[in-house]
Amino acid sequence: MVRWMRLRFQTTLALFMILATMPFSGCGRDATFRRDPSAQVPAIPDGFGVNIHFTDPQPGEMKMLAESGVRWVRMDFKWDLTEPAKGKYDFAPYDRLMSALAPFGIRALFILDYGNPLYDGGGDPPGPPRTAASRQAFARWAVAAAKHFGGRGIIWETWNEPNIQMFWRPRPNVDEYVALALDVGRAFRVAVPDEKLIGPAISEMRFSFLEACFQAGLLEYWSGVSVHPYLRSNPELISGDYQHLRELIKTYAPQGKQIAIYSGEWGYSSAWRGMSEEKQGQFLARQWLTNVANDIPLSIWYDWRDDGSDPNEPEHHFGMVSNLYHQGREQVYDPKPAYLAARTLTTFFGGCQYDKRLNAGGSDDYILIFRKGSSLRVAAWTTADREHRLIVPLEVGQYTAVTHLGGNARSVTANQNGVELTLTAGPVYLRRE
Repeated sequence: MVRWMRLRFQTTLALFMILATMPFSGCGRDATFRRDPSAQVPAIPDGFGVNIHFTDPQPGEMKMLAESGVRWVRMDFKWDLTEPAKGKYDFAPYDRLMSALAPFGIRALFILDYGNPLYDGGGDPPGPPRTAASRQAFARWAVAAAKHFGGRGIIWETWNEPNIQMFWRPRPNVDEYVALALDVGRAFRVAVPDEKLIGPAISEMRFSFLEACFQAGLLEYWSGVSVHPYLRSNPELISGDYQHLRELIKTYAPQGKQIAIYSGEWGYSSAWRGMSEEKQGQFLARQWLTNVANDIPLSIWYDWRDDGSDPNEPEHHFGMVSNLYHQGREQVYDPKPAYLAARTLTTFFGGCQYDKRLNAGGSDDYILIFRKGSSLRVAAWTTADREHRLIVPLEVGQYTAVTHLGGNARSVTANQNGVELTLTAGPVYLRRE
């Protein structure tokens, strides 16, 4: 690197152009971002969203959510809530939610999920449909919902995390899930073929469960495969799993059909050991940037707001914002660093498409290039244990730099060697118009 920095100006620029077009080789499967040439990834922020747990937002809540820059919400679409009597459907709660989303241009991913005590008995919560009759009832209800909200750009997802006991009682059974998902897929194909259907929304990357779904023919009906990675470590490590999943999809997908991978739920609790609100904000930015660099068209962060205030309960601290509602304030929830990170990323890179990762620094250093027409954007960070200085080979000129939280705006200069940056765990963003 030192010898390269001493080259003459013309040689430097020529080398930069060569390096910038090379894929980063990394130091192993998990270190490398691999592109999918067939992927159709929307411009930032059209592929970013959050999970919510309500159909009736608090006054001012949707405005604050929209100002984070997200364009999607993911929400349970509950069977027992919307089919109170057999064959009688009431979608009013979700009509209200859709009305609340519409002024802000936010779209919905609805999870067709959970049991109904009218079928297969009770339970708290009711168990999943296990008989042919109850699966058909579930499919009829799912089709009725898709017809009711047809043509509104909703993504419909079959169940939530069927591979864990919490959501598939009394124990996960991939064959039972496949039978249900096939009934839903076939019903959608006949009745609502233009509606987008995905699955299986599995918890963590359980490839045996995924492959069983694919072997059973579910890719015939799904336009996307949704996964919930939930790494507790650096989000960049998901890249190898995405590649493996992409290879599995290609093995089993119908010929010529393009099937996307959706990061349908993934977050970090700021109450986990070794985590903090500050690190949570860093990981949100890095997770979304990592997903975009792996051609993931939809990234749903878990969660929009904290579910409680118990400092010792990790489930209470996944949110972008805190739990306490402040009526009448401009920001009705206290923003956490994760909220600021989302707002900064979606604003700074708004309208941009991912271009490439520069081969600069070591395998722990991430220099991502984004473009919007002739405008250049850069995200730079490191997963190394210590921050360090790095010469990033960018074109000569002036750049505006900000932190991932939107602060410390400053002008930096790239000379014939590039621009010198201090790389930390929190990304720094650069812009040259």
